[in-house]
Amino acid sequence: MITEVVMVRHGRTCFNLERRLQGQIDVPLDIIGQWQADQTGFELARRYYWAKVSRIADRPETLPQPGPGAARHSDVEEYRKASASRRTLRVVASDLFRARQTAHAFADILGLPVELDERMRERSFGRWEGLTRPEMRAMDAEAYASWKAHTGGETKYGVETRTHVGRRGADAVVDLIERARGEERETTLVIVGHGSWIVATIETLLGMDPDNLSNLGSMRNAFWSRLTPVYTGDGALRWTLDEFDTGPAIAGSMDWENGPEDLRNDDMPRWKPIPA
Repeated sequence: MITEVVMVRHGRTCFNLERRLQGQIDVPLDIIGQWQADQTGFELARRYYWAKVSRIADRPETLPQPGPGAARHSDVEEYRKASASRRTLRVVASDLFRARQTAHAFADILGLPVELDERMRERSFGRWEGLTRPEMRAMDAEAYASWKAHTGGETKYGVETRTHVGRRGADAVVDLIERARGEERETTLVIVGHGSWIVATIETLLGMDPDNLSNLGSMRNAFWSRLTPVYTGDGALRWTLDEFDTGPAIAGSMDWENGPEDLRNDDMPRWKPIPA
């Protein structure tokens, strides 16, 4: 059964840098986004190293072996006997490429497969997808102000409501949990997706209204949140939020959004926060 759910936002893209609404447009990570995904992948791989042991115990053919002249072969029984083999870890990602890249930055280190699920796609922004905020405001200032105030004016342009994306995400997560309920081993589920989807999904799981302005707030690129699902005595599923918008240690010691200087070039603009 699934006893822990970790939700990871993808790394930076050129649309993030240009402050364009991505929605479900398929945009890859840029060089800084790949660096962010790698740093988070390293951090989470340290935390969940046991999952590599568990994977080898389940799939002994993945354990590298020396050549025929070696004095001994690698011993898979060491992996099977380790307490780490009593748990499993599953990685599920949105099928949009930026999420897949971020998922592999973590999963590949541990030798884990990445499952794709289109239910984890970002909130659809309809006819606003690909636009900057000034472009959206120029198109319809009233609808833009309503969107900022969480009063729904954006729906006239085909934008998916926060309530709908939260319900879509929560239903997908609960479905994965219910399907794994009869499994004996405890499982950590890592979902790699998108900022608006993750926040709305968490708020919905916790019983919050995704349109409430005083809720959780946004998530930074390649940061994660962690929840614990708990079945109560009457069989109902309840949630606790254990971490929100957490990043690797390196994010606290440097400019995370712009990355290290040796990855930048003279043509690359600086990422700046959105003015209030």
